[in-house]
Amino acid sequence: MSSIAISSILVVLSIVAIIYLTAKVKFNVFGALFAVTMALAIFGTDLPYSKVIDAMKAGFGGTLGGISFIIIFGAAIAVCMERSGGALSLATHIMNMAGKKNTKAAVAWTGFIPGLTIFCDTGYIILSGIVRTISATSKLPMPLLASILGTSLFAVHCLVPTHPGALAAATTMNANLGLLVVASIVFAIPGLVAAYFWSNKMCKGMDYAPAAVEAQEQQSTANLPSFGFSLLPVVLPLVLISISTLLTTFGMKEGVAAVFHFLGNPVIALLVGMLCGIWLLASNGGQKGDFSAVLEEAIAKAGPILIITGAGGMFGAIIKETGVGGALGEALGGASLGLFVPFIIAALLKTAQGSSTVASITTAAIIVPSLAAFGLDSEAGRIFAVLAIGAGSLVASHANDSYFWVVTKFSNIEMEQSLRVFTTSTIVMGVVTFACIWGASFFFL
Repeated sequence: MSSIAISSILVVLSIVAIIYLTAKVKFNVFGALFAVTMALAIFGTDLPYSKVIDAMKAGFGGTLGGISFIIIFGAAIAVCMERSGGALSLATHIMNMAGKKNTKAAVAWTGFIPGLTIFCDTGYIILSGIVRTISATSKLPMPLLASILGTSLFAVHCLVPTHPGALAAATTMNANLGLLVVASIVFAIPGLVAAYFWSNKMCKGMDYAPAAVEAQEQQSTANLPSFGFSLLPVVLPLVLISISTLLTTFGMKEGVAAVFHFLGNPVIALLVGMLCGIWLLASNGGQKGDFSAVLEEAIAKAGPILIITGAGGMFGAIIKETGVGGALGEALGGASLGLFVPFIIAALLKTAQGSSTVASITTAAIIVPSLAAFGLDSEAGRIFAVLAIGAGSLVASHANDSYFWVVTKFSNIEMEQSLRVFTTSTIVMGVVTFACIWGASFFFL
């Protein structure tokens, strides 16, 4: 048996080991990644023993160097949106603008827009109260509205690189963030629409009750910040990044364009978004010490994500040393077929161990050495590879996913109802999203 065949078997076994340790044994994700990476480096590469730890450190540090500031500032924006009431303000105004006849569609947009920056679990916790109230007043079944809100938040969480999984995958793949932001939002919409109609289908004919909301449970919206001000922390970073990308497309790099390129750097753009969030918090009754408290909470939230992200990069660096990525690319070949590989790997990892972020980070680390062989080693190819990973990480949210329990418990619905409506909707959403990505690849790759 050739050395590359042995290395390939060891890489497959290492992926299985990570899934088993995290999903079955419930072992710490970082611990599992570190142990498996070290074993793979020792037995699956030609690295001298003295260089194993150096290679692991280089992979870990290199990944964090490109992503750490972005994740911290992104988490800070989420904290500000939560504390200031900005996320709830966006949700309330969207509902008011939609009117009662468009309640279900309004719930979808209520999750989609705030979800561009706020984590899906945090967003659901914040918005679940208002959606329970909507269910009680409109008499719409709560499992239906729970699934619509849950999938709308989940779609952007997995696809848009304002969130750690997509951002880590984009950084690992060295994808153009400005173009990816636009593309990911575009491709999130058909998946969301598919999940919307599927949720309706799964609730049709079922005796699902609306939410029962006590008067004291309903959230006050009297002192929320305005809709326009609440949009700033969410939209401004995306606009700055997009302007920089547009100027680059037209070859404009000097003069005023250089200023916009500086502001459009993802780190600076999210820093600007965080400052807008701090201002939003201060203008809505924030205290003097809130700036420090926001950063402390953001760092506390970002810490575990950063550690896992770095560990995923470390795992990918060792996989690259095995040479398996190039061999896999040669065996499968072709950009169109190549997109199926990141999608399937991410879907299997997500379904097996529960975390979309871990699934995206790990898949990107596995796939990045094979980009050239798959025909994806171009600006467009890297964007499509990241999108395929995001689509795979949507499949499927069930009992081993903490977000599944957030949706279920904060909606006060039964597990069976959540599995029937929400879980199946995430499967449909992931498959439809990937189908659209794959179809579009024939025109751009």
